[in-house]
Amino acid sequence: MKTEITSLRERMQAAGVDVYIIPTGDFHGSEYVGGYFKCRSYVSGFTGSAGTLAVTADDARLWTDGRYFLQAADQLAGSGITLMKAREPGVPSIEEWLGETLKAGQTLGFDGRTMTAFLGKRYEEAAKKRDAKVRFDIDLVGEIWEGRPAPSDAPVWALGGELSGKSRKEKLGDLRKAVKDAGADCHILASLADVAWLMNLRGDDVKCSPVFLSFFMLDGEKSVLYIDENKLSEEIKASLAADGVELRPYLSVFADAAALSEDRKVMLDPNSVSFALLNCVKGEKIERDDPTLLPKSMKNETERKNAIEAHVKDGAALVRFIKWIKENVGKEPITEISGAEKLESFRKARPGYLGPSFEPIFGYGPHGAIIHYSATEETNADILPEGLLLFDTGSQFLEGTTDVTRTIAVGPVTDEMKRDFTTVLRGHLRLLGVRFKKGCSGVSLDVLARGPLWERGLDYNHGTGHGVGSLLNVHEGPQSINYYSFRKPQPLEEGMITSDEPGFYLAGKYGIRHESLLLCEKDEENEYGTFLRFRALTMCPFDLDALLPDEMTAEEKAILNAYHATVYETLSPLLTDDEKAWLKDATRPV
Repeated sequence: MKTEITSLRERMQAAGVDVYIIPTGDFHGSEYVGGYFKCRSYVSGFTGSAGTLAVTADDARLWTDGRYFLQAADQLAGSGITLMKAREPGVPSIEEWLGETLKAGQTLGFDGRTMTAFLGKRYEEAAKKRDAKVRFDIDLVGEIWEGRPAPSDAPVWALGGELSGKSRKEKLGDLRKAVKDAGADCHILASLADVAWLMNLRGDDVKCSPVFLSFFMLDGEKSVLYIDENKLSEEIKASLAADGVELRPYLSVFADAAALSEDRKVMLDPNSVSFALLNCVKGEKIERDDPTLLPKSMKNETERKNAIEAHVKDGAALVRFIKWIKENVGKEPITEISGAEKLESFRKARPGYLGPSFEPIFGYGPHGAIIHYSATEETNADILPEGLLLFDTGSQFLEGTTDVTRTIAVGPVTDEMKRDFTTVLRGHLRLLGVRFKKGCSGVSLDVLARGPLWERGLDYNHGTGHGVGSLLNVHEGPQSINYYSFRKPQPLEEGMITSDEPGFYLAGKYGIRHESLLLCEKDEENEYGTFLRFRALTMCPFDLDALLPDEMTAEEKAILNAYHATVYETLSPLLTDDEKAWLKDATRPV
């Protein structure tokens, strides 16, 4: 039993709380959070990016998704916490479990500042059905967490027009119109990525994500940025003032929201605004997606051009790494951690590199089957000259955000590995090569990527595609590619950048994933409507050493050969003669 669970139960008893929920979240509904907000990790020991812990006097359960089943099982062993595999048959949702667990008169508690309004309302409804009470004004983990990290105070920096492609003043004008068109008087923006995009500013308050702790409120003609002013240079302050943006202390947004009169119609996004902030508002609440969400996802011409450049830089580093590891594995000691560090060194050599866009996933052999595996000193495996290595990594360049997965043979591989490798790649290529009508969402397209696996009675337990920001979060909506969706499916639009990453994982053996980022572009417009297609942004070859070309269709081969020809043509000017020769062979037609 973890001592943190015991300490939490003591605080629950003192506060009169019977069930306490700890989400993965900050005050902004973020997927990745700074050290101060890692309450669930602190109490449970599970470090994945997605999960919710629920604790009672004699029970503790953690819900997470398929990306983390293996990791969570390992990290929760001996903790006294039961793993709940979300969306698996027979596994109740948190709301269903609350309905079975809470008793009349009991109290459900959580820190309402770290719970999204969307989830907080669902849990509140579950409690009401059981005649239970809800307390959301308590941070019980904060009461037991000795040595809790302080919130980040990293400085904020400005994004020039050559990178943003649109001025802050223009974006504020668009937002003001969208709020008015929605029938609202006021809009509270909590999403860190959306505030950063709107303000044309970036920061370093969340590792790997260039965002800063802040809120934004548009109240009529008044614009307010809630932030610790110490993070801002005098130049940035002057620029904000010139655009009519007032500065207020970070957490004063709660008091200002509570001070809004009851006749104000306030727009909020329940997926990012917290349950506590939602309950501060006394007037009519218009709950809908932030008006910044869709335009942020539809990259403008400047952002598209920069994204292409970022991926060319990233591609050169990736090619150098793959060549290096194939030529040196078995000749010198290479581990999962040292391999990741070597790839990082190649990226650091590219101009404009700022850092990784997420913690590297380097999984050799059985570790490749742990979908979001992150090597530690205890798990760090030697990479041997045999089998498969899966590495899923990304970069933040001044020009944009990258995210790429390649699975490579680091030595002899079995026929079974080759067949699975080829099956996954066929799905990737089908999605890459599709032409589709405007109005389609990722729900419509997911079968292309999963089809070759489904034909064999196989599948993978994660989405096929997620949106990616422009020098922002590596996971951003509203679009996705998945046959099931937790929100209204978003049609794919020109300018959206989305991943294409089917996979297959055999626990205890190996994992395979092929991921590239795709830019949605217009293909043609005719009497039947507008048709769209994908352009591959990621420039990195797929390993032909693990491929079975005879199992591919002629069309799949043509898509692969065309992609590889583009990779060689694009990257060869950045490479030495030796590297060019290697890449020429690595991209040979099949």
